[in-house]
Amino acid sequence: MTAGMTTPRRKAEIFVGAGTDRRFEGPATGDERHMLVAFLGAQRATLELKCAGVAEELSRRSVAPSTLSLLGLVRHLADVERRWFRRVLAGQDAPALFSSADDPDGDFAGALPAAAVVATAWEAWRAEVAFADGFVADAPSLDVEGDDAWRGTVSLRWVLIHMIEEYARHNGHADLLRERIDGAVGV
Repeated sequence: MTAGMTTPRRKAEIFVGAGTDRRFEGPATGDERHMLVAFLGAQRATLELKCAGVAEELSRRSVAPSTLSLLGLVRHLADVERRWFRRVLAGQDAPALFSSADDPDGDFAGALPAAAVVATAWEAWRAEVAFADGFVADAPSLDVEGDDAWRGTVSLRWVLIHMIEEYARHNGHADLLRERIDGAVGV
């Protein structure tokens, strides 16, 4: 290589610089609860990372006719957190914030390019994450159960695993959405 050139890197390494990403430093051995919480935390942090620095473009759609957007994902995941932790496990009367029986895709369709819509989505998502984190911390065990119309009886353990899967799937969508916005790619 000539002077001034750098070693080529995989495109996926460009988004977050080597040595600066702390999302996946959770425990690899030990207590199951701590491991599951760390994995879920890493997935949540990935969503935040994919949305960072592009607030004005969070509502940009993937491709017509899809309503998929980063903002839609934030709104959707706020509703998902709310459903599993508040309604199913805590037994609260907590209807979805962004979708309903009359507007089942409201989480995505309502993700509009307005500062107030973006702020509301992030506030709701952070409130639901905080509730979930508190619920998990206070639960006597991962065997705490709740009843869900779709799955029947579920345990906190199952919900945590499901939430990791839910975020991981949607973070894959977020990768493509973010790349469409500004070309940023990465893990």
